[in-house]
Amino acid sequence: MRILLLEDDPGLGRGVAEYLRLSGHQVAWATRIAQAEDELHGFLPELLLLDLSLPDGSGLDFLGALRRHGDQRPAIILTARDQVRDRIAGLNTGADDYLVKPFDLAELGARIASVARRTLGPPRTTCHAGAVSLDLAEGHAVVAGQPVQMTGREMAVLALLARRPGHAVTRASIEEALRDLGGDFESNAVEVYVGRIRRKLGHDAIETLRGIGYRLRP
Repeated sequence: MRILLLEDDPGLGRGVAEYLRLSGHQVAWATRIAQAEDELHGFLPELLLLDLSLPDGSGLDFLGALRRHGDQRPAIILTARDQVRDRIAGLNTGADDYLVKPFDLAELGARIASVARRTLGPPRTTCHAGAVSLDLAEGHAVVAGQPVQMTGREMAVLALLARRPGHAVTRASIEEALRDLGGDFESNAVEVYVGRIRRKLGHDAIETLRGIGYRLRP
């Protein structure tokens, strides 16, 4: 899952980000609201972890603005404020959960899993984009009714794109997915694997978004 962490404390932010990455998540860590706003459009997070007191404003105001604009991505508040009125304010603003500092990282992981189950539902195991059909659980791809052999790395890249057909996936997200698979990693790895996938699925299957990343045409 792609998680945006908005936390200005360097020690806590570094620890939470490292824990989440070790748990298999992709993480963008912002220390300012302005940074977080950029990550919403570039990183495309699926879940938000928000501190309340930030150098350039309130995490609660940030969340409130998102909700007023129809953004329903799940959000968990991480804060030292432990008063009941603070929790009520957070939940009423649109938070899906509220965790008081200091907290155990394992509990944070459990809260994230719980919120994801409630709000995002089970992960998609099949995707369809034009003539392309994917079984992400089995690692199979079918183009115009014909099975196509995909390597593990090609399928990892394709799965990232296929989970949100028509939406941008950043180059950094694809890089991170490839690095997580281990082995040698070249600076042009993303372009190499996107090129291989295009040769198998058709060049028009994946669109390049200059300065952003790629998207699978719906």
